[in-house]
Amino acid sequence: MTNPSFEFSRAITRRPAASITEGLRAADIGTPSLEGMLAAHKTYVAALKSTGAEVIELGPLEAFPDAVFVEDTALCLPQGAVLMRPGAPSRMGEVAEMAPTLRDCYADVREIKGPGHIEGGDILVTGREVLVGRSDRTDAAGVAELVEIVGEWGHSLREVFTPPGVLHFKTDCSLMDGETILSTKRLSASGCFEGYRILDVAEGEEAAANAIRFNNLVLCPAGFPRTAEMLDKAGFEVVEIDNTDCAKLDGGMSCLSLRF
Repeated sequence: MTNPSFEFSRAITRRPAASITEGLRAADIGTPSLEGMLAAHKTYVAALKSTGAEVIELGPLEAFPDAVFVEDTALCLPQGAVLMRPGAPSRMGEVAEMAPTLRDCYADVREIKGPGHIEGGDILVTGREVLVGRSDRTDAAGVAELVEIVGEWGHSLREVFTPPGVLHFKTDCSLMDGETILSTKRLSASGCFEGYRILDVAEGEEAAANAIRFNNLVLCPAGFPRTAEMLDKAGFEVVEIDNTDCAKLDGGMSCLSLRF
């Protein structure tokens, strides 16, 4: 493995539960379809597996409607994993459900003990640093606790700020390679990615900013042709995944897996 920020041998996913229709959402733009979620999830997992990675597929959790969005429960780094402390009270129990799987995968598993909160959707690991966006779900105390943990593993952490009205930092950005970031213009204009190569998504296609680079592939939400074309021309191998139902719950490509 030459770049652990986007080259992975394993991923963890969780199948959607029937209770997904009760998941959290910032705005009600319709009820997600369980059938649609399951079909898209199957395509997503197949894409991860196509790169040669092992995918650990966990079963649905009816008690936790948002549990399909496993990324918020942990941060996975080469040295170990950190269990998060979600800012949404209804999601706190998801962390305990994820912990045994991570302890099977890692010898060193730490945890954010609080009182602060932090979610994985606000954390972008690049080739040189860990970027954490403050948001409604991630506060200063949560970031401070993570600084100490990742510092012991030799990582530098930089705090940035998620745009107002945007759920998570990675709603508006994603890593394409160790030095390239796909971003919305509203986020890149803040200057938080100074020194990186920035690819701004097409105007009106802001939802395409949440993608994932997974080994040789870039998984993007379908329906954003100009951004997909830009990435293709930039030399990335793009796989488009139907994100219609996930988007109704503010979810995207990165939310659906833990990658390491």
